[in-house]
Amino acid sequence: MAHPIALKQLNVFVTVAQEGTITAAAEKLFLSKPAVSMALAELEKQLDHKLFDRNNNRLIINEQGKRLLPLADELLARSQTIEQLFNQTGPATGQLRIGSSDTVGNQLTPFLLRDFRHYAKHDDQSLFISNTSQICHMLSEFELDVGLVEGKVQQADLVIEPWLADEMVVVCHPNHPLTQIKNLQICDLEHSEWILREAGSGTREFYLNRIAPRLEHWHQAFELNTTEAIINCCAAGLGVTCLSKFAVQHAVNDHRLVILPLPLDMQRQYWLLYHKEKYQSPLMEMFLSFAQQWHFSQ
Repeated sequence: MAHPIALKQLNVFVTVAQEGTITAAAEKLFLSKPAVSMALAELEKQLDHKLFDRNNNRLIINEQGKRLLPLADELLARSQTIEQLFNQTGPATGQLRIGSSDTVGNQLTPFLLRDFRHYAKHDDQSLFISNTSQICHMLSEFELDVGLVEGKVQQADLVIEPWLADEMVVVCHPNHPLTQIKNLQICDLEHSEWILREAGSGTREFYLNRIAPRLEHWHQAFELNTTEAIINCCAAGLGVTCLSKFAVQHAVNDHRLVILPLPLDMQRQYWLLYHKEKYQSPLMEMFLSFAQQWHFSQ
C-alpha cells in the first residue's frame, strides 16, 4: 500500500514551483538540497506523474503540476489554520499575504490593513509592494492571496473585481512655465519632459493610454520605479509627470508641486484580484468582504 502524501512533500512542491530551483527552495525551507530533491521525487513517484519539466538547473511546472498547485495550496492553508486554531483569540486564524502595486500599496493598503486589524482582531498579514504585472505573476504562482492594483489586468486565471476609484493628475514644479498658461489645454504639453514609471506599472500604462496619444511630441526624461522618486524629480524641476492624486497630495500641500488643471477625464479604477482556484479560508473571505465595503480615510 502506498504511503499517504505528507504535508511536507506538498510544501516542498509548492516552494519549488514558486522558486524555480531546488537550491532556492532549499534555502527558503531551511532544508538541504538532497532533502528537497528526495521529497519531490517521492511525491512524483506516489502520484506516478512528473510535476516539473527539467531545463538545466531550473524546474518548470508542467500541466500536471499546475493541476496540483491550487489543491496543495489549499491543504497547506487549511493545515496552517488548524495549527493556529488555539493560538488566537479572535474568530480569524491563519496568515494573509497581500500584494499591492506601488501607488495603492503606499497610499491606501496601509490604512486598509489598519482598519481590517481593528475590525477582525487579526494581525498576521504580510504586504508585498511591486508593480501590477509582478503582483499578477505572484498571484498566479500562489505566492500571494490577494492583490490590490491600479493597472488594468487581463489574465484568465485571476478574478478581477473593481475596487476603489482615484483621480490621476499632471503635476510639475510651481515655477514651471506651464503654470503660467491660462486655460491650459493638452496641446500646451507638447515637447514636455516627462518623468515616468517603469514598464509593467499601472501608472505608466495610464499615461500611455490616456495622455500620450493626444501628444505629437513628448520626451521621457527619466524612468523611475518609485512614485516618491518621481515626485522628488518633479519638485527639483526636472520635468512633469502624471500620478495619483492620493500620491502627490502631500507634495502639493507642501507647495513642492502644483496640479495642472487639464480638460480631461482622469478617473482611474483600482482592482481587487485573487486566483480563481485559490482556496478561500474564512480569513480571506472576511478580508475580501471588508475590502469591498471599505472607504479610505487617513
